[in-house]
Amino acid sequence: MTRTEIPAQLLADIKNYLNITWDDNATDEKLCGMIASGTVYLDGKGGGTLDYETDGTPRTLLFEYCRYMRSNALDVFENNYTALILNMQAERLVTDGETVESTTPTGQ
Repeated sequence: MTRTEIPAQLLADIKNYLNITWDDNATDEKLCGMIASGTVYLDGKGGGTLDYETDGTPRTLLFEYCRYMRSNALDVFENNYTALILNMQAERLVTDGETVESTTPTGQ
């Protein structure tokens, strides 16, 4: 997801999560950069494009990534969220495995 592709609702939800109650273009641009950076990072960890608009592990991790980046603590994000990142990867493998199995013809 690029800075220009950030859904307005996702930006609003992250602003709310970070307790940003004011409207400012510079702040919005900075947050869009954080969101874009977070989605690229998490998509890489998840092995593909993840869903950040639906409640779940990828969305939770994106919100936390933005919180850490805003607080200049990104260097400890992965260490603090390793368990959740691994959980996200496992969830994706299970989902992908079910998709592969469900498309396999019967009797083969």
